[in-house]
Amino acid sequence: MFDESDLIPVSALQHTLFCERQYALIHIEQAWAENRYTIEGNILHERVDVVHHESRRGFRVEYGLALRSLRYGLIGKADMVEFMKNGRDKYESISPVEFKRGRKKADNYDLVQLCAQALCLEEMFGTPVTEGQIYYLQEHRRTTIPLDDVLREQTFETIQRTRTIFTSKVTPRANYDSKKCDRCSLFDICMPKALAGNRKPVSRYLENQIHQNLQEKLE
Repeated sequence: MFDESDLIPVSALQHTLFCERQYALIHIEQAWAENRYTIEGNILHERVDVVHHESRRGFRVEYGLALRSLRYGLIGKADMVEFMKNGRDKYESISPVEFKRGRKKADNYDLVQLCAQALCLEEMFGTPVTEGQIYYLQEHRRTTIPLDDVLREQTFETIQRTRTIFTSKVTPRANYDSKKCDRCSLFDICMPKALAGNRKPVSRYLENQIHQNLQEKLE
């Protein structure tokens, strides 16, 4: 069980999967910058994250629901959570719904974030969460995501990797990838083109400079 001070934001898992350096810049170095994608995402979530609920017989919807898991060390907020009751006090099913600005992606960034929300809900309500949904704005429809063992294992691994980076307090070195880097809001802060590759470490550069200065004096 983790302490409150050790909890990792659920949203940070997506940063880790997209780019570990991006995660470290945001969550260790506290660096941030906006671009079109982040602004559009923020506007979307401002519209759906207002804390309120709707209910009718046997069905309840919570918006902007605060999440926490001391078992996995997570904290965050769900855009929307749907609760179905079986006629008694116990919930028959719980399903998180995440809203995204774009389209369905080939990678699992969004799926891991949704699964992490499910882990929090299972701990909070004591009910298995077997599936969730992602609403992609550009597609105007929900995609149902089975929260199976494979996705859960990837989520566990991402949580552990994120915690390892945060505990180390070391920002991974840049590794330029045009498909990711060119649309990242931290491009100018990260400077991936300038820092990527097999460049000489600073210590070796300084040694070479000292050696060169000595050679010039001897000449």
